[in-house]
Amino acid sequence: MSSSDTPSTPAATAPRPAPGDNLGRRLVLVVLLGVAVYGALVIWRDASSIAERLRTFVWWTFAGACCLSLANYALRFAKWEYYLAVLGIRGVPKGESLLVFLSGFVLTVTPGKVGEVFKSVMLERARGIPVARTAPIIVAERLTDLLGVVALITIGSTSFRGGAGWAIAGMAVVLSILVFASAERVWRRVVGALPRLPGPLGRLGGKAAPRIAAALESLRELVAPRHLVVPTLLSVVGWALEGCGMWLILRGFGEGASLPRAAFCYATATLAGALVPVPGGLGVTEKMLEELMLSVAQVPGPVATAAMILERLATLWFAVLVGFIAFGFLGRRLRLRGGFQGHAAGSPPKTLQDAL
Repeated sequence: MSSSDTPSTPAATAPRPAPGDNLGRRLVLVVLLGVAVYGALVIWRDASSIAERLRTFVWWTFAGACCLSLANYALRFAKWEYYLAVLGIRGVPKGESLLVFLSGFVLTVTPGKVGEVFKSVMLERARGIPVARTAPIIVAERLTDLLGVVALITIGSTSFRGGAGWAIAGMAVVLSILVFASAERVWRRVVGALPRLPGPLGRLGGKAAPRIAAALESLRELVAPRHLVVPTLLSVVGWALEGCGMWLILRGFGEGASLPRAAFCYATATLAGALVPVPGGLGVTEKMLEELMLSVAQVPGPVATAAMILERLATLWFAVLVGFIAFGFLGRRLRLRGGFQGHAAGSPPKTLQDAL
């Protein structure tokens, strides 16, 4: 190395923050927020009573709930593959596609789970497929997830109050997006107006408009009526499985709540958390789930809190753990293959921060 290659001032040697440092801090903050939410609920419901109930809990039921979550992930992966086929995206090995899909769970704790677009980023880096082409899949996934959850709520709300309002709100959101995505003339006018916005917004809109148009074109194809039936059925079954996990955890506490009511409580709380723009629905989903178990499933307060925490561990936080494991395997697989498309050979990102 020549002398010119060596930094000559202390300022030049100062470490530069990694591009994903802010993301890492946000993830830590979300985890801490989750701990604070659960801690506050435990204190509110009497920590000693909850600890007593946990001592008698049948822990295999928690393992069963995690397995049901894995079954849901398998169905959601089938939906991911279905959408890739609809868009004509071929040549991605199934094992690699699975790891890309599961890696998206790393950012499950984002508002509306929009952070799952991370899997589109990883697919671009692994196979050179533009993010704009696959990002609409995340929107289509969320729409069919909402349809599945709304279907479960509608079924459950026929025998008691509490879910019809959330079902109507969720359906309104889904229908609004479906109508907008299908109305090509409308969204093309909206996108075409972006470059004409004043000042910096116009410059930003001019750069983003082609990508937004491409994404909406893909979304229009994905939400066509002929492509809604199969993904929606997969969503109904998948979210019903996680509702069964809620019922199984309640059984672990010796509670006799019926399966339809347990699934209804879980689906309604999930929808509430999805409609409110907070990371992973934190605070909203937890409180709604706890209150519904109290009022609908007639579960005692300490058990409702403990069951809620275990259910969230078996769904939200289990998904994040699976995502990190999958991301690690994906990075190793691509290093062995020789790196990401579009990056220097042999130098794929080794961490989540590097990937972003």
